[in-house]
Amino acid sequence: MTTLAGAPVTGLEPGPLETFRAGPGVLLHDDEARALWAAAGDATRGGRGVRPHLLRVAYASLGGTDETACAQLADAVELLHAAFVVHDDVIDHDDVRRGRPNVSGTFTARAVDAGASGSAARGYGRAAGILAGDLALVAATRSFATVPARPEVVADLLALLDRTVALSAAGELHDVRLALQVDEPRVADTLAVAELKTAVYSFSLPLSAGAILAGATTATVAALDRVGRLVGTAFQLHDDLLGVFGDEARTGKSALSDLREGKVTALVAHARTTPAWPQVAPAFGDPALTPRRAREVREHLERCGSRAFVADLVGEHLTAAQSLARDAGLPEAVLRSLRTLVDDDVWSAG
Repeated sequence: MTTLAGAPVTGLEPGPLETFRAGPGVLLHDDEARALWAAAGDATRGGRGVRPHLLRVAYASLGGTDETACAQLADAVELLHAAFVVHDDVIDHDDVRRGRPNVSGTFTARAVDAGASGSAARGYGRAAGILAGDLALVAATRSFATVPARPEVVADLLALLDRTVALSAAGELHDVRLALQVDEPRVADTLAVAELKTAVYSFSLPLSAGAILAGATTATVAALDRVGRLVGTAFQLHDDLLGVFGDEARTGKSALSDLREGKVTALVAHARTTPAWPQVAPAFGDPALTPRRAREVREHLERCGSRAFVADLVGEHLTAAQSLARDAGLPEAVLRSLRTLVDDDVWSAG
């Protein structure tokens, strides 16, 4: 079966984002305002550092030499990621990320400690999450807009940012609509969500931004955009497989939560078209799903071919990305960086 590497990318330890701070003239006398900035800043820490790494590799391999500009743009991409993550937690009603309270969870706890009721405290926490995400989004935009580069380069970067945010918002809303279960989800719908919600901003954006900053041709930027979408979609598809079939000790994520939440992925969309779905459907979205019942569901998904179908999709996307990159003459350094995100046997199989 096609697999993606689940471990952090070696050597990609993101440093503190110096660009995330209150702007000039912003006075934070209020304790809650200071706490909001602190919580938002905390949301920018951790992670694998994939986005700034891809941006730096694309920039350097295409001839970029201004480390100051590159570092600022790399931080800006991570700030955008932080904004999306914080807002995504609000949308998903999550109060924890990476095993500790996120912005919403932190401010919900602050409200409870102050004597607020449960529902009011949760509302306060959600408000803080929205506002913290807004702070990170504006900070990202400011960083894009003030990159020390020629005006036409900055204009292209801002256009890229605008397009990325618009596409990511569309993907997020599409994902939420799938969860309503008012439509008949198709595999194509889930692929669109994977591309728009994950691949565009996590892979295409940093590759394209690095290329634009380096002064690459329009054709090169377009090729990197498409390669990023293909690899990013493959990455998300495989992550969805790990959400059901993964080894929790290795991945660090639950192999029950996606089934319990009724997360609509390509795996589920395909299973709905098979005779196995009547056996899977009662467990799908069941918050009381037991590990034993989940094992039975996995067996059904295996036997009906849904797991293999999605694994094949992963391989097809990676093979297409590799072919496109070579045909477009993209730098080998970019391909090597993308290979750090996948197992060597996947690429050699293509």
